[in-house]
Amino acid sequence: MVKFSKQFEGQLIPEWKEAFVDYWQLKKDLKKIHLLNNNVNNANKESSFTRNIYTSLRKLHMFGPQRREHEIIQVHTKIGQTLSKGDMYETELLEQFADTESAAEFFALLDFQLNKVNQFFRTKEKEFFERGECLKKQMEILVELKDALIKQQYDKGTSSGQNIKEDELISATISCDEESNKDRTEQEQEQDIENSIDQVIPDSPRSSELGNPANINTEDNKSKSLSERVINSQGKSLKIHIPLTNPTRTFSAITYLLRDDMINQSSKKCGPNGRKKLHINRTKLKHAEKMIRGAFIELYKGLGYLKTYRNLNMLAFVKILKKFDKVTNKQVLPIYLRVVESSYFNSSDKALKLADDVEEIFIKHFAEDDKKKAMKYLKPTQKKESHAVTFFIGLFGGCFIALLVGYVIMAHITGLYRPKSDTIYMETVYPVLSMFSLMFLHFFLYGCNIFMWRKTRVNYSFIFELAQTKELKYRDVFLICTTSMTAVIGVLFLHLTLVAKGYSYNQIQAIPALLLVVFILLLVCPFNIIYKSSRYRFICVIRNIMFSPLYKVVMLDFFMADQLCSQVPMLRNLEYVACYYITGSYKNQDYGYCMRTKYYRDLAYAVSFLPYYWRAMQCARRWFDEGHKSHLINLGKYVSAMLAAGAKVAYEKEKNMGWLCLVIVVSSVATVYQLYWDFVKDWGLLQCHSKNPWLRNELMLRRKFIYYFSMGLNLVLRLAWLQTVLHYNFGTVDYRVTGLFLAALEVIRRGHWNYYRLENEHLNNAGKFRAVKTVPLPFHEVDEQD
Repeated sequence: MVKFSKQFEGQLIPEWKEAFVDYWQLKKDLKKIHLLNNNVNNANKESSFTRNIYTSLRKLHMFGPQRREHEIIQVHTKIGQTLSKGDMYETELLEQFADTESAAEFFALLDFQLNKVNQFFRTKEKEFFERGECLKKQMEILVELKDALIKQQYDKGTSSGQNIKEDELISATISCDEESNKDRTEQEQEQDIENSIDQVIPDSPRSSELGNPANINTEDNKSKSLSERVINSQGKSLKIHIPLTNPTRTFSAITYLLRDDMINQSSKKCGPNGRKKLHINRTKLKHAEKMIRGAFIELYKGLGYLKTYRNLNMLAFVKILKKFDKVTNKQVLPIYLRVVESSYFNSSDKALKLADDVEEIFIKHFAEDDKKKAMKYLKPTQKKESHAVTFFIGLFGGCFIALLVGYVIMAHITGLYRPKSDTIYMETVYPVLSMFSLMFLHFFLYGCNIFMWRKTRVNYSFIFELAQTKELKYRDVFLICTTSMTAVIGVLFLHLTLVAKGYSYNQIQAIPALLLVVFILLLVCPFNIIYKSSRYRFICVIRNIMFSPLYKVVMLDFFMADQLCSQVPMLRNLEYVACYYITGSYKNQDYGYCMRTKYYRDLAYAVSFLPYYWRAMQCARRWFDEGHKSHLINLGKYVSAMLAAGAKVAYEKEKNMGWLCLVIVVSSVATVYQLYWDFVKDWGLLQCHSKNPWLRNELMLRRKFIYYFSMGLNLVLRLAWLQTVLHYNFGTVDYRVTGLFLAALEVIRRGHWNYYRLENEHLNNAGKFRAVKTVPLPFHEVDEQD
């Protein structure tokens, strides 16, 4: 049977771990009491005289106050210093224990845990309740705008006798009542409903933090029309935020910065009778609806977490009190449990009522009164892991090993990987093998990362914003890797066998290209097979990276861009293979054609530093959105890496002393820069005043030496570029094989880096108790400029 401590740790919300009852510390205190009791019992066996005295003392309690007749402890309630803290609890011992001092320490810690749980629950409940009230008001505005759109569309269609197109603007006059607080949201753009909702008017991109939207005051009278609510004589106007998430909105933001004065002047124009015109764009309204729907889903998720928080803490108090009664032979559980049951975190029902309200609103407005459909969004069921996946991992893993051994034996017999080997094979087929090997090695390490993140309770799904029903589990990743590499090695083993049998390259040269084409077709396959949602998410992320800085940068985007920085050799192999087959060089085995072409040589430079360029542009976009100078410093790191990559490519073309010195200097500076950023910024280590020497205060792994070893390993693998200078050969192995080995070391370093990067990100979220996303809301009020 699984111990409760294991169940408790497995079910708690990782980001809120510090706010839960410290069940493990309470157990440690109980063990101290238990050991002291055992020592007393073993050293001094209780005599009959002692028992008689003890019985007499118990009888004396009959003459004490009636309220203490059967009480062992009494819990006093104190009013907190601030309203946010609420009632505070303090336990008084009314009976002597075998070790009264240890018992007093135990109850002091228990009181502290109860007060902590109550305060945290009160804080989160207030936060979610305010968010819920704001969302309800946002929903009211959305419903009224949709009603106005339908009404105006009907009126205009009736008067003109024509249907309104999807993107046609609908005019309306709307006004707004009382004053409200302003909201500043991260990476968002304003759209002025006062003049034209379809005309984008963004906020300053550096308006920084995500926050709760302003409270938009509404009248109690629900029958008020929209025209009575949105622009009034006091100079308030309703605006909508549109996040800068795609190139169109980014260009609109740039246009706003360049034409600010012109737009401000145009915003002062009024319609007939001094009333201001509103143009509603259906597409923009749908986007606002999508934002509000996402905010409701996140709020419901947060309320579910709060319910879990209540139940787990309640169960923890019951379990620890039962253990205390068992150790001390006292009856404390009924007394203290009455206090816990009546405490705020267990007695408040605001969160439950709000969850019911959110569910009702979501069913009505977003699920067409279909509860089952609504629950698919609010409570998505996770995909069950199948034993068939594990079986096929083993099957294809065994096939891959067998085929790999056969391929190595065949390559050794034919002497392909020796310095004086078949040049055509090494120049044309080997890049394909190298490319797939590096790619799926990286993917395999990602599966290992997922396994370790799950084991150490790192909430990678929340950090990457992955859908619970569609995310890849580590078994899925391993299945993809083993299946793909079995296919790759199988095809190349067949190709090598045909070469060994004397078939000409003219007859079999297209086989490697067909293998690459098949994988590309599978990646873009539109049918719902082979993890379609994950494949399309991957394509979208690559698109966002390639078009940096036009797309808003999220965690998954720059994490994937960092992975590409470790895959420069793979990208260069892909470039060469594409050139070889697209130009038709494979027909006459002219493998040197691409190397002689000036455009190809120039492209080699570009491919070598493109990943660093993309990552630098992402840093620039984040600085533009958030205004933090640390992003500019991080940009400098990737610029240094670009210079080092360019110097290496130049040295490969012209191996002279000048380029060699430049490679050493630039690469050394880039390496020091990268190591500092790895250890201090990405991993959060090397903190001077940490309680863990040169680490950080919070560690997910229990053994500290693993962190020291990881830093040393990262240092060694970062120095793999020295091979560019030393040109050390491993016996009679071909230099291309050596290059693949060094590229694999960089991929391994990146897979090793990934775990600590997300561990640090998770701890930062946990430090701020961020377990759900704060979705920006569209509508808010601002002061109208004169």
